[in-house]
Amino acid sequence: MAVKIRLARRGRKQKAIYDIVIADARAPRDGRFIEKIGSYNPGTNPSSVVLDTAKAVDWLLKGAQPTDTARSILHHEGVMLRKHLQVGVIKGAIGQDVADARFEEWKSSKTDRNVSAADSLSQKLDSAKQAKLDAERKVNESRADAIAKKNAPVVEEVVAEETTEEAPADETAADEVSAEDTNEAPAAE
Repeated sequence: MAVKIRLARRGRKQKAIYDIVIADARAPRDGRFIEKIGSYNPGTNPSSVVLDTAKAVDWLLKGAQPTDTARSILHHEGVMLRKHLQVGVIKGAIGQDVADARFEEWKSSKTDRNVSAADSLSQKLDSAKQAKLDAERKVNESRADAIAKKNAPVVEEVVAEETTEEAPADETAADEVSAEDTNEAPAAE
């Protein structure tokens, strides 16, 4: 029986999450599997992987063949390196303590790289957000200036018209009221 390490899709449409499974090569993609050893979510930034590395190394040593995507994930998580070091221990080329020391050294450097990449990503996002806010602030200021320029002459003209026309406007209004009163009185008779 040919055994594969591959991904089995789950999740909803456009939001895929994958299980990393050990399955018979003849079984369907999302069908029957022997064992689930982890999960992979490409929707997060950076993509998240939860993996039982000991089981993965054990299956690789038993002869399970990973698919291309599964191999990439296993390589990224250090499973392929651990398997390589373990083969060296089995052949007697290196000792178990040396293999463990090399793996821990790789793991710490990988962690440092991941932390620095996450920091640079967060700094880039923060600077992009700040640039967007600055651009929006400039647009808002230009809009406010345009509105102020548009409304400023109108306000001055209205104020000027009100001050010059207030007195005559009151007299004409009083004349109109008295004319209406006189017109209404003959109509009533």
